[in-house]
Amino acid sequence: MIEEFHRIKRLPPYVFAEVNRLKAAARARGADIIDLGMGNPDLDTPKHIVEKLVETVRKPRTHRYSASKGIPGLRRAQASYYANRFGVKLDPETQIVATLGSKEGFANMAQAITAPGDVVIVPNPTYPIHEFGFIISGGAIRHVEASNNEDFLRGIERAVKHSIPKPIAVVLSYPSNPTAMCATLDFYTEAVQLCKKLGLIILSDLAYSELYFDGNPPPSVLQVPGAVDITVEFTSLSKTYNMPGWRMGFAVGNERLIGALARVKSYLDYGAFTPIQVAAAAALTGPQECVEEMRQIYQSRRDVLVKSFAQAGWDVPPPPATMFAWVPIPEPFKALGSVEFSKLLIEKADVAVSPGTGFGEYGEGFVRIAIVENEHRIRQAARNIKKFLAQGTTGMHNVLPAEAGVR
Repeated sequence: MIEEFHRIKRLPPYVFAEVNRLKAAARARGADIIDLGMGNPDLDTPKHIVEKLVETVRKPRTHRYSASKGIPGLRRAQASYYANRFGVKLDPETQIVATLGSKEGFANMAQAITAPGDVVIVPNPTYPIHEFGFIISGGAIRHVEASNNEDFLRGIERAVKHSIPKPIAVVLSYPSNPTAMCATLDFYTEAVQLCKKLGLIILSDLAYSELYFDGNPPPSVLQVPGAVDITVEFTSLSKTYNMPGWRMGFAVGNERLIGALARVKSYLDYGAFTPIQVAAAAALTGPQECVEEMRQIYQSRRDVLVKSFAQAGWDVPPPPATMFAWVPIPEPFKALGSVEFSKLLIEKADVAVSPGTGFGEYGEGFVRIAIVENEHRIRQAARNIKKFLAQGTTGMHNVLPAEAGVR
């Protein structure tokens, strides 16, 4: 018998796989599945960004290898974004690296700073790469239940006190995927002071910096004086400009940490295709009305989701940011757990959502709903769910009580 590879053995079965298989099987039978599961933006990339890509790709010299850390013009554009949006000054040469999406940046930062057995503090629930980037790199994880207040900071202190060896870093993620919770600058200030005292690196995920609602733009942890001494922050163009397939993101912050990431990347890739980088610079420096337009579309969808699902009998807490709602499972179905409930929604309501347990054990009891369908489709999902909820727990799929965790 061939043993499974060491790093693969450290990765648990993909929680979403069973739900995805059921979704694919339903579609194969002809079911019209309203997919509110994967956070895959459905809006078009703004026209001026696409036109810049087309213009650049026609130049044969741009078809050669690019720069692993990002072309200079793109890094300067990201520096301008941080200066204009957050009032944070960054050196494009030493404090900015362009990444193949924020996910790749996070994973390669883990490779750069993690020795076997190193402990990293990660919120739970959270986006999977925050945890598994370090697990793949040979690290160990200490979970702290996700929150945006004093409880999380005290959790960091307990994690440091009770972990051997002492943790090297902590992950912050606001606005959060999946919970959509945001952080204040006061919270970041306390977090920076605490992490400096405890000797921790801060790795901040700010991928949803521009997808916020009700006029409340999220801050950057780098706005805190002295935060750059210990912090790297990751951003992405995927959600801001509807460019998920373009795979364009950034890591910015502490010069030593950015240098370590750049060195690892220099062995692994030659950077994104140059025309994509040029188009990304055009996104950052060009007209920004498109960002506000998309923000308004998502806010309108959020409002439709909250209202129509409430009318269907399922209360959805309105998210303050991101393209996700983090929603408690209706009480009659809680004992099923998030995976079985998600499967049931596909079978009985033709609606796909993401089970909360896919984002960590503290995600149990919740599902993540992505607002990546138009308002008509969201209302249709609500109508389907209303019929499903009206049936109660009768006629549920072939889940035996023992399997569902019911005794």
